[in-house]
Amino acid sequence: MRRHPVLATLAYVAVIVALIPLGYLLVRTAEYPLADLFDELLTPRVGKLISTSLMLTGIVTVACLALGVFLAVLVMRSRVWGRKALGVAAALPLAIPSYVAAFGWKSLTDLVTTGQTFQGFWAAVLVMTLVTYPYVYLPVCAALRDIDPSTEEAGRSLGDSRWRVFRRITLPQAAPAIASGGLLAALYTLSDFGAVSILRVDTFTRAIFTSFNVGFDRLGAISLSTTLLLLTALIFIVEGRFRKTSTRYARLGPGARRRHGIMRLKKWTPFFSILGWLIPLVAVGGILIALVAWSLQGVSRPGGMEELGSAFLGSALAAALASLATTVLAVPLGLYIAGSRSKVARALERLVYLAHSLPGVVIGLSVVYLGITVITGLYQTMWLLVLAYAALFLPLALGPIVSSAGMISESVNESAHSLGSTPLQVFRRVTLPLALPGIASGALTVLLTAVKELPATLMLRPTGFETLATRLWTHTGVNAYAAAAPFAALLVILAIVPTWLLVTRVLREDGGERRRRTEKIAAPDDSASLGLNPSDLTEAKKQ
Repeated sequence: MRRHPVLATLAYVAVIVALIPLGYLLVRTAEYPLADLFDELLTPRVGKLISTSLMLTGIVTVACLALGVFLAVLVMRSRVWGRKALGVAAALPLAIPSYVAAFGWKSLTDLVTTGQTFQGFWAAVLVMTLVTYPYVYLPVCAALRDIDPSTEEAGRSLGDSRWRVFRRITLPQAAPAIASGGLLAALYTLSDFGAVSILRVDTFTRAIFTSFNVGFDRLGAISLSTTLLLLTALIFIVEGRFRKTSTRYARLGPGARRRHGIMRLKKWTPFFSILGWLIPLVAVGGILIALVAWSLQGVSRPGGMEELGSAFLGSALAAALASLATTVLAVPLGLYIAGSRSKVARALERLVYLAHSLPGVVIGLSVVYLGITVITGLYQTMWLLVLAYAALFLPLALGPIVSSAGMISESVNESAHSLGSTPLQVFRRVTLPLALPGIASGALTVLLTAVKELPATLMLRPTGFETLATRLWTHTGVNAYAAAAPFAALLVILAIVPTWLLVTRVLREDGGERRRRTEKIAAPDDSASLGLNPSDLTEAKKQ
């Protein structure tokens, strides 16, 4: 079933949908003479945008690498106070959208101080670092969990100290995960729109939105979007070169039950425990204090609850449609990729992730221009917004599906085929049930991410349609903190539960558990999953 022509056709359709914004942006860029593009780009303003965006991205990425690796080592390889609770708390900033964090910090300073405004470059550095470091922390935790303990034991047997073993053996093996986390942090920072806009920092994303929203400057917006795309490609190239040099050191174990070496902090335990707990407390605590304080005022204002309920329903509708459409596209593509080891399948997967690397503001701009020039009947409709969501979030649904479908043993499908099942029956009775956990995980991830999406929603929402993110944006634009706080608080509440589930799974599940679950899912003897009689299956094996 995985290699069925219909499945391949649907997989190509999904990739085409994901590449529509990128392709349209390149086509529109090619329409303008090079002289006009250079006139737009070779200006002091664009040079300042480049320097500001790259400086912000570079500083935040380095800070995230330091915080993420530090917390991962504390949680996975030390005995700090409350280690398990710290492991979950350290990832909670992942549940807070950057624009909510920026709003929280800015409103908190206005709440406790007078005459001072929390904004500017270094304010953006602080906010982006505190909400982005989990992108480094979680992959490094997973890498430290999965590293083969025998390599560390070999170092210890040669007389090296635990610290020397960690520095010379463990850390190089975790380098690919560190590089992956750094890439995610850099891309998130470079593509961020909400935080830099609230904190009044001129970056490419804010300039693109301003060109579109204020002056509707098509040439300016397209030229800036193309430049931002080139900067994103530059980050990919740098990360790829680092990954090539670091991957050779990585050696992940099969999930052996032997415990990894624990570094003894001794008298430094109180210091590192307090320091480790201070990071998530600062990242989350200040924002929660501001949201609670302002929400108490916001919900009591006239019409506050009705406005909040309407925005919540709008967010739920948009996110549900996005999750449904994206999952429908991701299922055939994920099954095709998982069932094929060809270069074509790998290329399709990379193309989807390339499209995902585009900032939401660029995706939104491309789909806007597509709507007003090509598919005019869909402009200012929910369908165009869902198209942008699908292009943005397809990899979020694709990853879990590929992972789940990749666990299915080919012998399971072959056994069903040998008993006379058609490809459609095999898909319905075998492949789909076994891949269902990954499909559900991907759909939930898209649902929650779509609730928080801001720039594409602002650009493409139908007239009069509001979500939690757009209402928050509207109120923060006029510094109406009490009115904005309930929307921000509800966004955080919606995101905290799945974040907690994700983190506990990463921290508690070792490679052995994953391997045993895979073997159980993929076991050919599990005739119940096939809907077959056990004796029939035994006879089929003999044949």
